[in-house]
Amino acid sequence: MNRVVSKAIQLFTKVNVWLYRRTNGRVAGTGAGGLPVLLLTVPGRKSGARHTVPAVYFDHNSGYLVVGTGLGGSHKTPSWFLNLAAAGRARIRIKDEDREVDAQIASGAERDSLWSEVADRAPHFVKWQERAGRMFPIAVLTPRYLRG
Repeated sequence: MNRVVSKAIQLFTKVNVWLYRRTNGRVAGTGAGGLPVLLLTVPGRKSGARHTVPAVYFDHNSGYLVVGTGLGGSHKTPSWFLNLAAAGRARIRIKDEDREVDAQIASGAERDSLWSEVADRAPHFVKWQERAGRMFPIAVLTPRYLRG
């Protein structure tokens, strides 16, 4: 990705995060296909600096799923997902609620089962994955207060 596009995406992300926070998700609170968006804050795996990005999510059991699609299905796993995998935890904001979550990256049969769930709720993700030529990773986010 060239530098200009990268900077434009960074600016777009910052504006979306600002709008989401300012309006508690009334603006910038839905993504492609009308799916709900949360704000995900994770420490950078190299810098340790906290980064916040909007991400589509799916309710799952008592937690959430997020999928490392990238913008419309990029060829590379997004940095925010790699940071989430490295940290194993995050802070999320859904509308006006902030919560700490633990993150587990799904693999094998669990990932396949979760992908079926995601594909049923977001068929465009299937097209994106085919176009990207990679398997989209899925993280299960469990609110910390649910951990014993």
